[in-house]
Amino acid sequence: MMADHDKILRLLKTARGQLDGIIRMVDEDRYCIDISTQVMATEALLKRANREILSAHLEHCVKDAANASEREQKIDEFVDTLGRILK
Repeated sequence: MMADHDKILRLLKTARGQLDGIIRMVDEDRYCIDISTQVMATEALLKRANREILSAHLEHCVKDAANASEREQKIDEFVDTLGRILK
């Protein structure tokens, strides 16, 4: 993976911490809207991490492909992934 390893790990670990907090909130039977707000914040972190990873894919994996065929394959993978995101 060519993305900024430290940045990705920081985002994912923060999201994991938020998930642990959300689980505690559910266990404590906290207010639904408060839980939902925290879920959305966690989703936003995961989206940021994914954006960084996909950006690195374009900047490095696609750009550095050995030949046109490999580049086309990597672009197709990216488009498929983007399609799943936009579902």
